[in-house]
Amino acid sequence: MTKTTQETTPEQNTDETRLDRRSFIAGVSATGVALGSAATTAGAQQTAQTEHMAAAPPSEAQRVADVGTPDEYSADEHEKYFVDNPGSDYMIDVLRSLNIDYVATNPGSSFRGLHESLVNYGGNSKPELLTCTHEEQAVAMGHGYYKVAGKPLAVACHGTVGIQHASMAVYNAWCDRVPVVLIAGNHLDATQRRLGVEWAHSATDCVRPIRDYIKWDDTPVSLPHFGESMVRAYKLSMTPPAGPVAVVCDGHLQEEAAEHGPMAMPRMSPTQPPRGDANAVEEAARWLAEAESPVIVVDRMAHNQEGVDLLVELAETLQAPVVDRRGRMNFPNTHYLYQGRGELSRADVILGLELNDVFGVVNSVRDIAHKDTRRTVRPDARVITIGVNDLYMKSNYQNFQRYFDADLSIAGDAQATLASLTEAVRNAMPRNRRSTLADREERLRAQHARRRQEVLDTARYGWNASPVSTARIAMETWNAVKDKDWALVSQQFFTWQFDLWDMDRHYHHIGGSGGAGVGYGGPAAVGAALAHRDHGRIAVNFQNDGDLMYVPGILWTAAHHRIPLLSVMHNNRAYHQEVMHLQRMSARRRRGLDGAAARIGNVLDDPPIDFAALGKSLGIWTAGPIEDPKDLAPALREGVAMVEQGVPVLIDVVAQPR
Repeated sequence: MTKTTQETTPEQNTDETRLDRRSFIAGVSATGVALGSAATTAGAQQTAQTEHMAAAPPSEAQRVADVGTPDEYSADEHEKYFVDNPGSDYMIDVLRSLNIDYVATNPGSSFRGLHESLVNYGGNSKPELLTCTHEEQAVAMGHGYYKVAGKPLAVACHGTVGIQHASMAVYNAWCDRVPVVLIAGNHLDATQRRLGVEWAHSATDCVRPIRDYIKWDDTPVSLPHFGESMVRAYKLSMTPPAGPVAVVCDGHLQEEAAEHGPMAMPRMSPTQPPRGDANAVEEAARWLAEAESPVIVVDRMAHNQEGVDLLVELAETLQAPVVDRRGRMNFPNTHYLYQGRGELSRADVILGLELNDVFGVVNSVRDIAHKDTRRTVRPDARVITIGVNDLYMKSNYQNFQRYFDADLSIAGDAQATLASLTEAVRNAMPRNRRSTLADREERLRAQHARRRQEVLDTARYGWNASPVSTARIAMETWNAVKDKDWALVSQQFFTWQFDLWDMDRHYHHIGGSGGAGVGYGGPAAVGAALAHRDHGRIAVNFQNDGDLMYVPGILWTAAHHRIPLLSVMHNNRAYHQEVMHLQRMSARRRRGLDGAAARIGNVLDDPPIDFAALGKSLGIWTAGPIEDPKDLAPALREGVAMVEQGVPVLIDVVAQPR
């Protein structure tokens, strides 16, 4: 982990220990020209012996002069230049009070005061600065970090341009219900802006571009106001439904001296997640307990391992199959009740937990010129939903999916509601239901084992093919990490791992991006790997080629901050989904399925991208490009060994499309 050598803590950085730079400034200003002449003379007279000696540390006067002590100021104006108690020091104290461990940022002048306080006053520790090469990368890192750490990090964005760069990643976090705390640098007072670019990078409302997909924002006009706004922002971001928030951090407020004396630190009091109405929960329990074939469908439900355990308890109480849509790791795939979508066709009662798309669970929409819809579950199946989506929604961006009229819709955090629902199911279960439950368990155990064997058999097809099959990539990676404490931190480019790997812990995978915005995968994986680092886990990322090319600088950030991560490239040298879309359009219009035509505009192979060389140039350990599948296992073993030494690794595998 890269840190500065600064050891001063906020408690040590007092008036007694702080350097009094005023006492010598007049002398520095008056003798500036003479100092320059003396340096020139000394340089001309330097001997060969002194050329090889270590340079003496510069005097404090020289250091102040080097960073631009303004000669154009008169002696009377020097008092205005120095600030002993900058407002940004208080801002760092606020971030610390919220237990924010990291500030991810691409540096910008609109928050230069905050940046200086972070590294000098705060000692670059809790929070530590994470150097990013793009604001989109910084926010996506925060997205992945939260889904492991269970708390947000902060992202500092530089003015108007920083917010615009960050916007896609903010949208992903919004769609995925993930809290990210943005600190937007800005200069509100036009009379306090430096001439030139500071005007172009300031706005009267700099958060406006993203306001449609954040939960809350504010523009504090004083330091106490900033403290309250940051605490409120953090609190709201974490309250279900969670989401990104933004606080504008005025440059003048950061840089001017605090006018107040010691300021009170607002205390963050977390909001307890809302639970479903007790009467509605009891009615849902009766429906489930009396059902002949109940099915549970779950998406973004489990916040942690407790959520997984609670869902297992409910499913076993009902002997109900669970269909996991993998928005989070909700249910162990090793459990016999972990079943496929086919179970929905026999369900008489469907329980949906934190479903983003209830309509899509119950219906299918055919992709033809004029879309048509058909119901895919029994016409008499009753649908119960429990979730927080209806508690907070906006109208412009259509991430909420099509409306569905559930038979019983319960507003409340599903994980927080599960314990009372399970207890109500036990109380409502008819005595004569036990034999039915036993028969259901026997059927589902046999079906789970049979499905597992079928997947293994299917994975063997094309085992020795080149380019390498996605099934072999998944299985060879599993063989390399299965005896370690591992965590999958990538989104779902292919899905073999969900059927071939043993996943029974909440941290075993983090779900998808939410908004399907390209550029999420690499940064989110690095952010998640950062959170796993303290636990000593091996973080595994199946990385899509097109996705990485959006923000390849994330590899440098991983190397710079020593974030161990095993990235295995799914390098199919194309935007393959777009290839399939073009093929579908050609077929629909009876223009043939010419493979060459479908590749125009969709391929990344002329020239092919050497991701191993790219990664090496950015400071990480790499192997490949691998085209012979026999070379994959040895490369993975070596890569895992490097990750265990704390090194980020990328293995470039030339792969089949899916």
